[in-house]
Amino acid sequence: MKSCILLCGGQSRRMGQDKGSMNIHGKPMIIHILTTLNNIIDEAVIVLNNEDRIIKYKEFIEKHEFSYKIRFVEDEIKDKGPLSGILTGLKHISSDYALVLPCDSPYITKNHVNTLFNEISNDYDCIVPYNDDENKIKTSEPLHSIYNKNNIDTITNLIEKDILHIKGLLKEKNCKFIKIDNKKLLKKEFRNLNRPEDI
Repeated sequence: MKSCILLCGGQSRRMGQDKGSMNIHGKPMIIHILTTLNNIIDEAVIVLNNEDRIIKYKEFIEKHEFSYKIRFVEDEIKDKGPLSGILTGLKHISSDYALVLPCDSPYITKNHVNTLFNEISNDYDCIVPYNDDENKIKTSEPLHSIYNKNNIDTITNLIEKDILHIKGLLKEKNCKFIKIDNKKLLKKEFRNLNRPEDI
C-alpha cells in the first residue's frame, strides 16, 4: 500500500491566488502532480484548510480519472503551516508511510516518486532528500519527503509548543537522508512556484 499526502492548505500570499487550482500549461497545478502519481500509489490524501476549498478542489479534480483513491480532508489544526497538514494527512492514510508533496511542485516525475518509495525501511521515521553533505537538515526538502505514521505524537507535541518548522521534526527523528544528486533525484523536480514570476 502506497500513500501520498498533498498539502494544499497554504495561503498563497506571494502568488496572489490559490496555487493548486491555478492553471499551468493548460491544467490546474495539482492535476500535473496527481497525473504523475498514476499507477504508482494506492491512495492520495489532499489536505485543504477549509470546507469551501474542499468543495472547489473536488469539483475540478473529480472531472479526471486516476488509478488510485483520493480523499479530501480539512486541516485539523488551523494556521499552523505545513506541519499541521502533515499531521492531518498522516491521521488519514491507510498505510504506515506516506510521501508528502506540496501542491505547487508540478515538475516531479514518476522516477522521483519511485526513488523515494524505494528507500522506505522500518529502520527510519522519515526519508528526506537533501542538497549539502555538510548541512543535511538545513538543506533538506521536508515537503518532498516520506513520513511514518509513528511521527504523529511528535508532530502533535511540536505544534503544542508552537515549534512549526518541519526541520524541528527531523532533528528529533531517525531520518534517512537521500542526496539530490541530479541522477536519481533531480534538482529541477523540487522547484516550486511561489510567485507569478516563477511561472
